[in-house]
Amino acid sequence: MITVKSIQRYPVKGLSPERLKEVALETGGTLPADRAFAVENGPSGFDAAEPKWLPKAKFLCWMKNPKLSLLESRYDDPTGMLTVSTPHASVTGDLAKAEGRAAVEAFLSVFMGEEQRGPLRILSADGHSFSDVSKKLVSFINLASVEEIGQAIGVELDPVRFRGNVHVAGMPAWSEATLVGKEFQIGEARFRAVKTIQRCLATHVDPARGVRDHDVMGAIRGMRGDMDCGVYAEVVAPGTIRSGDEIVLVQPEIPL
Repeated sequence: MITVKSIQRYPVKGLSPERLKEVALETGGTLPADRAFAVENGPSGFDAAEPKWLPKAKFLCWMKNPKLSLLESRYDDPTGMLTVSTPHASVTGDLAKAEGRAAVEAFLSVFMGEEQRGPLRILSADGHSFSDVSKKLVSFINLASVEEIGQAIGVELDPVRFRGNVHVAGMPAWSEATLVGKEFQIGEARFRAVKTIQRCLATHVDPARGVRDHDVMGAIRGMRGDMDCGVYAEVVAPGTIRSGDEIVLVQPEIPL
């Protein structure tokens, strides 16, 4: 049986994941508040009045800033409060207010040090997601594929390196790529897989130490001839998904 092992969202792009037991999804949407905020690292050209997709290099992100993995963050939807912590200090700010954003920005500025390219500024826009892709999608990571990459390298890899929304258990390694173009059901929601996910240097980051350690991209290329691991899927029918839910192909005659 193929199941949802865990569900994660990332309210602030580049900061830590938040584990969810269940989540209600809307047609054509991301997980609620997933990448709802990003931290501009110097002028990015983002316009909140006319929000458009920008490449992740414009913002703080694991690909450029591995030490971000050392931060723990927690966002509270009802209050808009974000807490960001290191082992030695923390800050809490209301992201709906200028003074709250300024407090978090100042904390991150000290933490980032010389990795700043300019003033750090927390960005958001109603309904916008600072995803790595312009379309609003949900990312699925096959844990068996992650395990096989680790075996090729000779280490156990934390799947958080892949910063996916849904971790999938029970699927043969790399078979997620065969889902592209197909629909599947989780709980009350239905998805259509639209593309595989090309990996970047974020996968080289050890989440526990905040440094790049293993050539994950090279390992994937050696096994597959590309740098893809995981799939993006769009929500085509709304509903709630839960950790432990079974993942069922809408066309079950198609083998995984």
